[in-house]
Order: sequence, then C-alpha cells, then structure tokens
Amino acid sequence: MKPKSFFSLLAAVLILAACAPATPVEPTPDVSAVRTSAANTVVAEFTLTAAVFTPTTQPPTETPTVAASPTATSTAVLALDPTQVALGTPAALCDDYDFDLTTLDVTIPDGTPMTPGQEFTKTWKIKNTGICTWDTEYQAIFSYSSPPNQRMNGQPVPLTALVAPGQEVEVSVQFTAPTIPGEYTGFWQMVNSAGIPFGRAGKQLIVKIVVQ
Repeated sequence: MKPKSFFSLLAAVLILAACAPATPVEPTPDVSAVRTSAANTVVAEFTLTAAVFTPTTQPPTETPTVAASPTATSTAVLALDPTQVALGTPAALCDDYDFDLTTLDVTIPDGTPMTPGQEFTKTWKIKNTGICTWDTEYQAIFSYSSPPNQRMNGQPVPLTALVAPGQEVEVSVQFTAPTIPGEYTGFWQMVNSAGIPFGRAGKQLIVKIVVQ
C-alpha cells in the first residue's frame, strides 16, 4: 500500500472514532448509603404497622357494682323502733304472738258445758312477741273447727288500746253455742290491720265446749 493511502485511511478511522458516542460509565454504588436507606425503609414500615394495630383509645374501665348485703338489710329492719309498725316489713318478722298455757284461758276453759244456743264470750291472754305495735284493728279470726265449718257465730271483739311489743293483752270473741248436742272445738288465730294472719304453727287460740 502506498504511504499516502495508508495515512488517509488512518485519518478516516480516527475521525469516525471521535464522532462515535461515548459509552456511559456506571458509577460505583455507595454500599453504606444503600444499607442506610434500606434500614430506614424497614423502620418506617414497622412504624406504620404498629400505628394500624395499636388502639388509639384505651377501653373504659368498668366499676364493679356492689350488691346490697342481705344481712345488712335484715339488721336495718331489726334496728327499727319496735313500737312502730314498719311500712313494708314482712308480717312474719313484724307480727307474732305467744302465750303461757297456764294463763291462756281467761274465760271458758276447754270442755265447758253449754246449753243449746247459749251465748258466751271466750277470752285468751296472749303476748305480742313481734317487733310491731298492734293497733285496734288487730283481732282474732276463724281458722278451722271440729266438726268442720262450726264458727259458732264467732264475732271478734276489737282491741281497746295499742299493744306494744312484749306487752300482754286479752283477746276476746263472742260465740253462740250450736243447738245440737255434742263437743265443738274451734281454732282461731290473730290477724293484723292489713288482714294478714300471723302466728306460728301450734299457737292457735282454741275454744272447746260441750253442748248438752
């Protein structure tokens, strides 16, 4: 090849190389910066997750309700003034009575003979053993009899005064003896001003006569 031709070809190659676009060189990544960015991203994700699952308000604290003690209620009732009728006090607690068998029959002892149709008044002495005072509407009422349904026309006699707890009183009923001869037994008990009978079992007021 001629020298002139060689130099012409070399010049053309150099010109083409100068005009060709340069290939970009990728910079070397900063490893520390990449690690720091990744760590910040993980922390941010955990923070958002915790914010989603953490309640914004605390649940209200319930205050336990303390139930009233039955013992305290009973004590309060018993602490009432026993000389007064307690409004709403159960009759079983408010009213009760008892008696001494040796002094129970004031009149007409058991087995007293009667003529047919004879009128008489039976009186018992009893004691107020409740916590309420009896007013003049307390009285004896018919319970049952032998033979059955023999009230003997019994008519209670009203009390004439108040009867305080622990006080004794005479309770009376007016009767008329049956006209047919035989033995008649009537069982009576006390009733309060509200019409509620009271008295323990075996504490009936008994009237027993023999018609002859």
